[in-house]
Amino acid sequence: MTVTGTKVLSPARQLELVACDVARGAAVYVVGHLGRAAMAGTKSTPTDVVTHTDLESERLIRSELLLRCPGSSIEGEEFDDLHGHTGIGWIVDPIDGTVNFLYGLPVVSVSIAATINNQVVAGAVVDILQGEIFSATKDEGARSNGVDIACATPPSLDHSLIGTGFAYDAELRAKEADLLTKVLPRCRDIRCMGSAALNLCWVASGRLDGFFERHIQTYDYAAGALIAAEAGAMVELPVNNATDLTLASAPQVFSDLHRLVG
Repeated sequence: MTVTGTKVLSPARQLELVACDVARGAAVYVVGHLGRAAMAGTKSTPTDVVTHTDLESERLIRSELLLRCPGSSIEGEEFDDLHGHTGIGWIVDPIDGTVNFLYGLPVVSVSIAATINNQVVAGAVVDILQGEIFSATKDEGARSNGVDIACATPPSLDHSLIGTGFAYDAELRAKEADLLTKVLPRCRDIRCMGSAALNLCWVASGRLDGFFERHIQTYDYAAGALIAAEAGAMVELPVNNATDLTLASAPQVFSDLHRLVG
């Protein structure tokens, strides 16, 4: 453990601080390329793009994490997994919101989660344009720029603003569009803004009352889901269901939202 003044930081809290520092540095790099992004190719479908900045951001993050925590494992979006030997691991999304980044739209983030023995214990998500850093440590709360945050307390689903996102596959998108016809009449409104990590953090900070999306990857939600849960939101992840659903919301509306989208 590390002692700061008179305060002793837990190992997980130390990893949160590392995640914040490294994500902040990557965000500075990414924002410097906003408006001049160049595609490096596509992945699962023609709409699933990757830019050269995604690749360089992940290289930067991996290098910095290994400098601070040698021997770590790293699971990232763009490169093969690195298997370390220390029990410490990292789950990295170098740019969450790549399509927004490619088009110069403002909802773009860097997301880093930390694991100990394969359990997520800390995480950080940086809004690259706002410079806001959301972070959390398991059982130690969630923060925005170091200030404690908590999810909203809407009275009901019809008073709730809900975020969502769409898969890259056209057939899956058609099903998701049908689902919206069930959800939209039941809530205040729906927003689709292109970064699952930031949507989860906005649930944590009360800017959204709920968020749901299917077919997203661990690196999309690992840090944001922990931040939402530590802020008091109820969270369900794909590992716990058979429908590949990620769902986070204020406790007051979780059951009603889950019945609609689960």
